[in-house]
Amino acid sequence: MEEIQNNTVSINLDNKDRAYATGKRKNSIARIWLKKGDGGISINGKSIEKYFTRPVLQMIVNQPLEVIKSNGDYEIKATVKGGGLSGQAGALRHGISKALSLYDINLRPLLKKVGFLTRDSRVVERKKAGLAKARRSYQFSKR
Repeated sequence: MEEIQNNTVSINLDNKDRAYATGKRKNSIARIWLKKGDGGISINGKSIEKYFTRPVLQMIVNQPLEVIKSNGDYEIKATVKGGGLSGQAGALRHGISKALSLYDINLRPLLKKVGFLTRDSRVVERKKAGLAKARRSYQFSKR
C-alpha cells in the first residue's frame, strides 16, 4: 500500500490522506491522525494551549515538528488517555514522530537520530513487600 506523491513517499495513508500512529510513554497512550494542513494541533477536542497550559509540555509535543522544520505544515488530531500530563506529552511526541515517519519516509532518519521514534520504556518500579515504597525501607529502630 505505497503511494508516491510529488517526491514524497507515503505509506499506510487512509482514505482521507491521513497517517495514523500510536505513541506510548509511562502509562499514557496517544492515538495520532496526521495530514497536510494549517498546522493546528487538537488533543481530545481541545487546542494544545487549552490542554497543556504549561509551555514545557507544549514544547515537548512540538519537538518533532521543529526537528523537521515544518511547524505549520501538518494538521494533527490526537486522543490521549492514561497517566499524567507529562506522560501524555511524551506519548504525543512519540506518536507524532511515528506518524510523520509513516507520512513521509524521508523524515525517518532525522527523527530516529534525535531518538523520537524509540519508546521510552521507563515506568514506575513496583512496590516490594516489607518496604515502604519500591526501594525505601521503614525507619530502623535499634531499641
